[in-house]
Amino acid sequence: MSTATTTQDSYEMEPTTGEMHLNELALAGSAAVVSAVVMLLLGVFGAIGVYEGAVAMMEQWHLFFEPTVVGTLAGMVEAAIISFVLVYPFAWLYNVFTR
Repeated sequence: MSTATTTQDSYEMEPTTGEMHLNELALAGSAAVVSAVVMLLLGVFGAIGVYEGAVAMMEQWHLFFEPTVVGTLAGMVEAAIISFVLVYPFAWLYNVFTR
């Protein structure tokens, strides 16, 4: 009977120090995807007339977002870029402080 060996993920605690390190690219990328999906949902909701208050706020906060197909795609790209740019330094700084 053989046992499988596993590799330690970058977010797991290191056995010697007990510190937890984040993978900056993975966290920033996942935040970008979540932001783009939320923007897609708001674009769809805006097109059918649901959650009009949230759609109006996104139109004010984001330069390219509108509840149209092109505006939704542009808002998704904008939200993904903004999220990536904000979350990556946060994860990097977290790793700096945990050293």
